[in-house]
Amino acid sequence: MAKQNREVEFGWFIPTTGDGKYIGVKPERESTGEYMIEVGKAAEQAGFTFALIPTGGSCIDSWIVGSQIAAHTKILKPLVAFRPGLIAPVLAARMAASLDYVSGGRALVNVVSGGAPADLIATGDPLAHNHDERYERTREFLEIVKEVWTRSKRNGEQFLAANSSYGSNEKLSYKGKYYQLDGGASLPAPVQDPHPPLYFGGSSKAGKRTAAETADVYLMWAEPLDWIREQIDEMETLRAELKREKGIERKLRYGLRAQVLVRPTEEEAWREARDIISKVDPAAIERSKARFDNTDATGQKRQNELREQSRNNDFLIAPNLWAGLSTVRGGGAMLIVGTPEQVSDRLLEYVNLGISSFILSGYPHLEEAKITGELLLPLVKRKLAQREGRDPHPFHETA
Repeated sequence: MAKQNREVEFGWFIPTTGDGKYIGVKPERESTGEYMIEVGKAAEQAGFTFALIPTGGSCIDSWIVGSQIAAHTKILKPLVAFRPGLIAPVLAARMAASLDYVSGGRALVNVVSGGAPADLIATGDPLAHNHDERYERTREFLEIVKEVWTRSKRNGEQFLAANSSYGSNEKLSYKGKYYQLDGGASLPAPVQDPHPPLYFGGSSKAGKRTAAETADVYLMWAEPLDWIREQIDEMETLRAELKREKGIERKLRYGLRAQVLVRPTEEEAWREARDIISKVDPAAIERSKARFDNTDATGQKRQNELREQSRNNDFLIAPNLWAGLSTVRGGGAMLIVGTPEQVSDRLLEYVNLGISSFILSGYPHLEEAKITGELLLPLVKRKLAQREGRDPHPFHETA
């Protein structure tokens, strides 16, 4: 397996559906603009360099939240969502480039091809029930986005001179299965070169192939090491096929989305972990299971499988890796639990496989950002720096 772009980055999570110590019950805190800004500032102060802002029917819009957080932080990069099929590609390109421009080059983009079936239906996605076609559409969507970004670079001086006209060579014509354009163009040009990085999740064959062709960071939910190794090997095979069949050699980084809970002692960490789901009504667990089972998302099916495999072992699926939260929470629910030494060692094991981007979170997100920044990040960054023979102190400056 190739090891590429191995400088490690750490991101946090902005709760846009409420927050609190417990899940599966009504949130204790409302996700007000003031609160989400406070979480963003705490994450930046803790040493995180970016923050994932979720998307979906129950979430406050990620673009609005991302813009607000960028305006109140200096380093933190908002990771906001592209949702192909729910927004036109040129408009999405303009929005991302605009966020990159006003934030001074801090926009990151999370490509979300699917979602909960009910949300896709509610938002009018015509491919709500066509899993693989959604990834075909995403490929076309990103081809257009990248191309208008590239052309806008050539037209950037006109924008800066307050001239919104486009030269004929900057206009894009495109005819695909899902999108047709005649004269497509986007301004302003992105600040980042060549464009804001694209983070991409999708565990199915269709998702992985599209990611290999388009993504900058391929995201996975936390799983046992051998499961992650298998996924990375599949992606590396696809990269090799892309080079062999089309002569295209693309760089690709790998990322991991995980919950973390770090405490000075192992006993305290596990007590706090189990407390997170201590107030859940058993009926809510059954409703959650029914919702998780009704999915066409391969990633969620993998999480379901891990949960069921570990049910008779108190949901312990690997050393310090606990599936207990997945009885209630969908998506990236696997929790890495333990002391700073234990959790940092678990993260380093993922780094050894090729992971270079971590998106972490914990309940409640404000306090856990501070605790993780105090107990975990300095230690794992120091271990990374020491084993690579670097000075550990400037590590947090890397975006």
